[in-house]
Amino acid sequence: MIAFGEGSLAVAVSAADREAAIRASGDLLVASGRVTADYIDQMIAAVEEFGPYIVIAPGIALAHARPSEAVLETGLSLAVLSEPIEFGSHNDPVRLVFGLAALDHEGHLEVLAALAERLTDQQFVNSLLNACTNDQLSALLASERAE
Repeated sequence: MIAFGEGSLAVAVSAADREAAIRASGDLLVASGRVTADYIDQMIAAVEEFGPYIVIAPGIALAHARPSEAVLETGLSLAVLSEPIEFGSHNDPVRLVFGLAALDHEGHLEVLAALAERLTDQQFVNSLLNACTNDQLSALLASERAE
C-alpha cells in the first residue's frame, strides 16, 4: 500500500534547485505528520553524501533518508515541479519528487516496491505530470491504491 497522508501532495511546485525540490517533498512529509523537520535535513545530507542516486527513473526522484527518530510514521509525499530541475543524474531533468519516510528498513522496502511497480506504468506517470490541482493528484493516487 502506498501511504500518502493528508497534505502530502502538491502540484505546480516551484524549486530553484535540487535542494529546494527535496525540501518541497520534505515539507509535504512534515505537513502530513509523517516526519519532523529534522528529516528534511537528513534527506539533503544523504544526497550530498551519496550523490543523485535518488533519481530512480527518467524525471523521477525519490528523496529519502535512513529510518531515524525524525520519522513519526511511514509514508510518502509528492511534489510535482512546475519546471524540471537538474539533479546531476543521467535521468535528469526531474519533475516528480517523491518523499519517502519509513520507520524501519522493511517498511522502506515495502513502500519502495509498491511505488516502483506503479512508476513502471508510463500512462500513470504522465497522469501525475498532467495533474492540475492537488485534488486531481489525490484522486489519481486514491484510484491507483484501490486497484
